[in-house]
Amino acid sequence: MNKMNQIDSIKRRTALKAGAAAAGMMAVPGLLQANDKPKELIVRAWGGAWGEALKAGVADPFTAATGIKVRLDFTEDNEIKPKIWAAVDQGRIPPIHVNWDTSTNATISALRGVTVDLSDLSNLEGLLPLAKPAGLEGYPLVNTYAYVYVCAYRSEAFPDGAPTSWNVLLDPKFKGRIALYDDGIGFNPISVIAGGGTFADIPGNMEPGYEFYKKLKQNEPLLGEDSDFTTWFQKGEIDVACTISVNARAAQQNGIDVKWTVPEEGCKVDTDGLWIPKGLPTNEEFWAKEFVNFALSKEAQEKWCSMLGLPPVYPGITPPEDLVGDPSYPTKAEDFAKLVSVPSPVLVENQPIWFAKFNEIFQS
Repeated sequence: MNKMNQIDSIKRRTALKAGAAAAGMMAVPGLLQANDKPKELIVRAWGGAWGEALKAGVADPFTAATGIKVRLDFTEDNEIKPKIWAAVDQGRIPPIHVNWDTSTNATISALRGVTVDLSDLSNLEGLLPLAKPAGLEGYPLVNTYAYVYVCAYRSEAFPDGAPTSWNVLLDPKFKGRIALYDDGIGFNPISVIAGGGTFADIPGNMEPGYEFYKKLKQNEPLLGEDSDFTTWFQKGEIDVACTISVNARAAQQNGIDVKWTVPEEGCKVDTDGLWIPKGLPTNEEFWAKEFVNFALSKEAQEKWCSMLGLPPVYPGITPPEDLVGDPSYPTKAEDFAKLVSVPSPVLVENQPIWFAKFNEIFQS
């Protein structure tokens, strides 16, 4: 899955102070000398609003504090994964230092044994429970925020108000003006409920969802990645979509009248995280961990997650003004109760099957 504007420059003194305090760079026993710093860190990222937020909120301040350039690699997450696995298996240096990944994909890599343990990061202390990867021992990855796959829509196409059900995707008047991710991610569990099943059917009985997809295919939905949704809305090519709220908000911030809602069937909530592949040189692994540690600091979480419009794992950060009370920005237990959360172990085991079935239906 592929995941905003230039920010005001950050004063070096402020960045150094924040980086030293948050990332623990100035008081670590045995701290590597400056000449042991790598010239750059390569961080796999999503493009568009996603990469811009990571650059402004984490990468640029980290560079200001350490002098280490951070290069964002926009290789697709499912494309970089086998390259990392092969490098670790063959004893080669992996192609990136840090992987910004979905928690499900990161869990798969963790179970394969290719991730570095992050349990010694100082900024783990005091984070919300959401930061801890479920079903795994220690911290082979760390979750960084939550996000919701909302029902995003153009206001002009819905003059009577927000759609109340995902069945709107089956309305013939929206033929060719609907969009989903190209593997169904974010919607596969919801399709079961929209198709007349229940949450209890997941994952044992996905047939209601597959039948829903067969009907939806007749409406010729556009299938794409994160940056596509923002572009489609901006060009007026779609009226309604299942996408992460970040993409709809990016279009909205660019002046497009796009809104989003949580229909009666619910929306899927998930997390993304950061992990480090095994096999890096010692000094590069050290600074990769410093990057992840800084990403968990209040300063980084506040800017990064605010730009994304997503609830961070650092507690007590005030939501952006436009997202206070928004269902796509859950902060309390009752907020999460309105959403559909599928445990990571279930996703790890079943998501490849769902993706294959989705492709089978929509490509046949």
